[in-house]
Amino acid sequence: MFIKKKKVNVLNNSIDKLSETLEKGNIQELTYMLGSTKEIIKRNLLAGIFRGVGIGIGVTVITAILIMILNKIVALNIPLIGKYVTDIVEIVEKSR
Repeated sequence: MFIKKKKVNVLNNSIDKLSETLEKGNIQELTYMLGSTKEIIKRNLLAGIFRGVGIGIGVTVITAILIMILNKIVALNIPLIGKYVTDIVEIVEKSR
């Protein structure tokens, strides 16, 4: 019985410490939000620029890989699929 109460007390203390830690983290978030407006704008602008560049590079790489795969499918000369893939590759190459 005594061991159960001791375990419950240890658990309650752990929960209290966790609650305090989460509250401190939220306060830090609020101080960031209420901080310097210039700093917030600068960070968000840089984050947006890097996200945009990352998306652009990612789309370019994925598109290049897909075109390479489609070119290999065309090289296999599969009658039904090859025609559609050839049309897609021609459209992409014309848009370059």
